[in-house]
Amino acid sequence: MAIETIKKPELLAPAGDMERLKAAVKYKADAVYLGGSVFGMRTAPENFAGEKLKTACEYCHSRGVRVYLTVNTLPRNDELGLLPKFLEYAAECGVDAFIISDLGVMEYAKRYAPQVEIHISTQAGIVNYAAANAFYELGAKRIVTARELSLKEIIEIRKNIPADMDIECFVHGAMCVSFSGRCLLSNYLVSRDCNRGDCAQPCRWKYALVEEKRPGMYFPIEDSEDGGTYILNSKDMCMIEHIPELVKAGITSFKIEGRAKSEYYVSVVTNAYRRAIDGYFETLSDDYRPEQWLLDEMRKISYRDYCTGFFFGDPKDDANISLRGGYNREWDVMGIVEEWQDGIAFCTQRNRFFEGDELEVLQSDRPPFSVVARGLKNADSEAIEATNHPMMHFSFSCPTPLEKGAILRKQRDEAARVIV
Repeated sequence: MAIETIKKPELLAPAGDMERLKAAVKYKADAVYLGGSVFGMRTAPENFAGEKLKTACEYCHSRGVRVYLTVNTLPRNDELGLLPKFLEYAAECGVDAFIISDLGVMEYAKRYAPQVEIHISTQAGIVNYAAANAFYELGAKRIVTARELSLKEIIEIRKNIPADMDIECFVHGAMCVSFSGRCLLSNYLVSRDCNRGDCAQPCRWKYALVEEKRPGMYFPIEDSEDGGTYILNSKDMCMIEHIPELVKAGITSFKIEGRAKSEYYVSVVTNAYRRAIDGYFETLSDDYRPEQWLLDEMRKISYRDYCTGFFFGDPKDDANISLRGGYNREWDVMGIVEEWQDGIAFCTQRNRFFEGDELEVLQSDRPPFSVVARGLKNADSEAIEATNHPMMHFSFSCPTPLEKGAILRKQRDEAARVIV
């Protein structure tokens, strides 16, 4: 792709509630995707029902950020009666696009909210340009490719679809051990339908074998010297080191997974990818590599071991199965800055720390930097040795100006860094 034709991709961040939405906007996402009260593939987050959806759209649009609404479950017959009003209300709120996987839902969207763009969800399992073109002819503006595609296959799709059709790809976050969320383990084991936003993630559980004539005797399933038994547990995807390849493939939108994840996760990952994308476009060099601090940010959130998914071919040699349960967690959020005034930072507590501790600050205008918490005081301006109470208000001396919403964090001790 010639340099003059390269366009900066959209950075699309997850928003599970208003706090996470504001974090995505603060750290310069171009668009957010979120769910309403029904028909979305995540039921765990608070989501945006009723007036919350309108408020979310107004907040984003006033800051030049687009809003995409997930309508990507597979609704049953008895739910179809709810769709028209749901779609009409979402259109009135100002959503910019519906993310849809079901053809019937797509027809309803065209009928009841024709002014809203249609994006075809990864749940539709698009793996070839014939399917992409078929959806385009039906009125889709964008496809979200199946996560099982290689970069080579995405390039081939790009070459064989209309130039004004968008390609959106997941570039960071959790991956499904099945084909783009079509697993039925959750349905069978705990009667929670993964295709209706209710997956219990049994692929993350630890498994053992039981021999028929030895009930209660469990035999571990060993895949490594350490005896890993999480044989269905996929790694997380991380493509921040491969911005040039993704851009040159013609991908329109870089999507971060994680509507059920924390405000802190959204802040860190959105900020890192924003800086990495912008950094590449300052050079447009095929050899571009993000600054080291951006790579380090990927390990300052809760994460599973990373991989590049299927982008560079089938992961046969470097399989994307993590043989450990739980997350790697090396850092904790200590507090959020509410205000900085005359050398004093006023904050709200998230975790306990002590007078004299070194804290790292993350804010949107610069790389992380350290401050030392000295002169700790509670809300009554009384000197304290530690921030002992959950969500307490506290202050400390800080000569460096801090922006509202800046994150204070601290690295864990070595022994406490992995959650299993």
